[in-house]
Amino acid sequence: MQLVVRKEFMPSTTLTYVHTDKFKTCCLSVSLIAPLSAETASLNALLPRVLMRGSATYPDMASINAHLDMLYGARVVPMVRKKGECHCIGFLADFIDDDFVPKGEKVLEKVCDLVGELLLSPRTHGGLLTGEYVESEKKNLADEIRAAINDKRTYAVERLFELMCPDEAFGVSRLGDLTRVEAITASSLTRHYKKLLPQARVEIFYCGSHPIERVEGALHRAFAAMPRAAKAVPAATDVRISPVKDTPRVFTDKMEVTQGKLSLGFRLGEIMLAPNYPALMVFNAVYGGAVTSKLFENVREKLSLCYYASSRIEKHKGVMAVTSGVEFSKFEEAKSEILHQLDLMKQGEISDFELVAARRAVITSIKATLDSPIGLEDLCFDYRLAEISITPDEMAALCDSVTREELVRIANSTRLDAVYYLTGKEAEERDEN
Repeated sequence: MQLVVRKEFMPSTTLTYVHTDKFKTCCLSVSLIAPLSAETASLNALLPRVLMRGSATYPDMASINAHLDMLYGARVVPMVRKKGECHCIGFLADFIDDDFVPKGEKVLEKVCDLVGELLLSPRTHGGLLTGEYVESEKKNLADEIRAAINDKRTYAVERLFELMCPDEAFGVSRLGDLTRVEAITASSLTRHYKKLLPQARVEIFYCGSHPIERVEGALHRAFAAMPRAAKAVPAATDVRISPVKDTPRVFTDKMEVTQGKLSLGFRLGEIMLAPNYPALMVFNAVYGGAVTSKLFENVREKLSLCYYASSRIEKHKGVMAVTSGVEFSKFEEAKSEILHQLDLMKQGEISDFELVAARRAVITSIKATLDSPIGLEDLCFDYRLAEISITPDEMAALCDSVTREELVRIANSTRLDAVYYLTGKEAEERDEN
């Protein structure tokens, strides 16, 4: 990375500009950021899908795709992201740099115009978003929500967060829920769209070789008609320091599965009052976020208690999840060993090899993300919402100097809040007999 500029582009609208000559393609994203809530999650998740179906100039997917083909295979896709308790929806575009097309072609401006039109000038019928598109995309969204249960590893973590945070927005799925999806109409989605557009905070990201003046000019033209409130509706995350109860809560689901899933949810505690993000990343890599981690090396490899065992930190919310695949008969033994490995970290039992390997793993992950414009977009967007003011390169340098003492402080701040078991119905029947 060479130059990173963040500036207020319009009221409640920020542009993050990354100048680099490293890639042959450019990346542009436009994200509307609103508070995550059960009442609006389904509407938010559906909206960019419907907007992507047609605009005033390009009324259907066929005409949109034909236009993208004319732009040398440019791509525009709808996005729905959950960052802490912020719901982020919009569009992501990647397209060829002008240096690699016939001289005089201006792909940047045309892509900006298309994204602006998709967001601001959707195809309508009778003043409403097109009913045919709404119904079609409702079906697609409902199918995606239903299909989530098929990936039991991911499902177990999402289910843990849902049960762990029942009265917190973090427990809401980024896709919403089936009941609310089915209740959406063209009228209700249009009302939501018209309310969201002026009130949401907007983040625009650009990565490529074009000068910032040209990028700003193209964006001003494309988004000049975007309604903007003087101040966006705040979208922030409620970071709770302590577990909900003194004793960890236990939840169990029973399904037709042959492999159990054990997920543990932790609150990161007081260290989230002034988060040390480089140390958090290295802590996660030492505990369960890398192939050299304590969970992988001990719980999985040495003791063979799990088919897999790993940890992940949700830095926007201040929680950590450990997820594992376990035989039903080994649930308690695996849970005990997972917690034991955390206790070892609390006591400072982190070897030089574990520390160095974790630093290297985090740095390698950051640098790998920087190898594509889209990866860079996601990383910079993540940093922006966490109010991390340094660049990814600077973050990598800080990770390289994280100390054992910093990791011990994080470990001693961390508290178990919830345990989730996904077990099989046949296992229950065997136990009863």
